[in-house]
Amino acid sequence: MKDDVFYMKLAIANAKAMKGQTSPNPLVGAVIVQSGEIVGIGAHMKAGEPHAEIHALQMAGEKAKGADMYVTLEPCTHHGKTGPCTEAIIKSGVKKVLIATQDPNPVVAGKGIAFLKKAGIEVEQGICKQEADRLNAPFFHLMQTNLPYVILKSAISIDGKIATADQESKWITGIEARTDVQRLRQEVDAVLTGVETIIQDDAGLIVKDSFNHQPIRVILDSTLRIPLHAKCLTDHRAETIICTSQDYDHQKYQQLIQKGHQVFVTSGEHRTDLQAVLHMLKKRSVMSVLVEAGGSVSASFLEASLVNEAVIYMAPLLIGGKDAPTFFEGEGVKKLKKAIRPADIEYSMVGKDLKMTMTF
Repeated sequence: MKDDVFYMKLAIANAKAMKGQTSPNPLVGAVIVQSGEIVGIGAHMKAGEPHAEIHALQMAGEKAKGADMYVTLEPCTHHGKTGPCTEAIIKSGVKKVLIATQDPNPVVAGKGIAFLKKAGIEVEQGICKQEADRLNAPFFHLMQTNLPYVILKSAISIDGKIATADQESKWITGIEARTDVQRLRQEVDAVLTGVETIIQDDAGLIVKDSFNHQPIRVILDSTLRIPLHAKCLTDHRAETIICTSQDYDHQKYQQLIQKGHQVFVTSGEHRTDLQAVLHMLKKRSVMSVLVEAGGSVSASFLEASLVNEAVIYMAPLLIGGKDAPTFFEGEGVKKLKKAIRPADIEYSMVGKDLKMTMTF
């Protein structure tokens, strides 16, 4: 069992290294072991390319015969952009497949396991299941709800402020935390903010020093106040979608369309409909969304129970001031028993800042 955990953790580590590259596919890693020796190792690198099992089998070659395969997610049985992994596993002569967790995709969902067993291959499930589930939280959420996984990010002072009363916010946290945010952007499919952040900060919302992956930029703007010269509309670094309500400025809409910008009009009467925005993004193969916004937008997502994870960086400083904006505004709760509480929380230090990762 100790060796099984070691090999599965190695498969998980290989899958994790591909974060930000495989969407809308899940992260998957595979390790093949023959008589205590690792003979094959692989990870799914990009949608449309060979799966982790295929990479590992190709590396193992003839040594796969009679070997054990460790894979982080149930192998597929269907023909998509690539062939079914179960057929390749059976053909290779692998004698046992150890699977961390079952695939929630209804196209697979237990069929891969059944197919392997029918072919006489021994199958064992559940090794490092919790880690494997956490690894693919966005994929699992999308399969179960048909909505993208929403990560809320904020940088705050000890007293919960995201800026001073004069709207100065650069920089509350240190360079290490800001670098960590770049990694977060690299790992998601879309970055979302409110128009106020664009007006105040002219935020570019890009992954710095990256030429391979730039998440879609999503701007919530219920009346279309976005400046036509905003960086996110003029830098051509990434795709930008402006999401609005029925209360939008029709003249501004025409100006934006004439300049080739994308405007998505939701059915919200005076506020942009968040559910509609998420459904639209799902149709565009967006699996994960990072919300980087002010207290009003953050409150809208939290109060609508649309936040799956929150990443909060708390800097060791006090700002004060009743007019200084906070991370979570909105109406708030009247009773403590109705306060929003995370299901789980992890703490770590990033430079001098405390990083809190919460799941809901």
